[in-house]
Amino acid sequence: VRFGDRERADGSAHRRVDVGHGRDAVRALPVAEAHAALMREDAPAAARLHPSDATRVARALEVVRSTGRALADWQSARTGGIGATVRLSPLLLLPPRDWLRARCDARFEAMLAAGAAEEVEQLRARDLDPALPAMRAIGVREIGDWLDGAIDRATMVTQAQAATRQYAKRQTTWFTHQPPTEWQRSDTQLDSNSARSLVTKLLQILLTR
Repeated sequence: VRFGDRERADGSAHRRVDVGHGRDAVRALPVAEAHAALMREDAPAAARLHPSDATRVARALEVVRSTGRALADWQSARTGGIGATVRLSPLLLLPPRDWLRARCDARFEAMLAAGAAEEVEQLRARDLDPALPAMRAIGVREIGDWLDGAIDRATMVTQAQAATRQYAKRQTTWFTHQPPTEWQRSDTQLDSNSARSLVTKLLQILLTR
């Protein structure tokens, strides 16, 4: 993938940048080194991102190295699209933390019961690049280590459940702090009854906007 040349107002062209090469170099870095590099090259992004968030740290570093501009600059300069014509009526679900953690743990157990280990075996048999998103999905590394005999099943489950909870925590943090304050929020513990109540609330939001 390459950024095409774009003409400046004075007639000069942006330099053509080989994004693929920069991406490979960034993804080869340990996340701690990538975050330290991001702190030097795009300090606001580094301050905004958690040091262990490998995916977002790498993305921000790739952008600044490939384009010479911070990710926030690109995001603030967006033009076009359908944002001005779409009516957005979001409802953020922020259930109690203990309830969410228990659901995360149960979800991974359900995935194993539904054949997650077999899916990982099939995935690894394709000999894909370990850097691909599918190979970095939660549970793939942990199940792979178990299949290789590096860890026992109990350790695999514990590690994958912890990774699932950490991902949910990052999502919750983003939804708590990033969206506009006017977005509706619900901290209800979800079950069949509360789900119906939330649907009713969402319909009320839609009908009053």
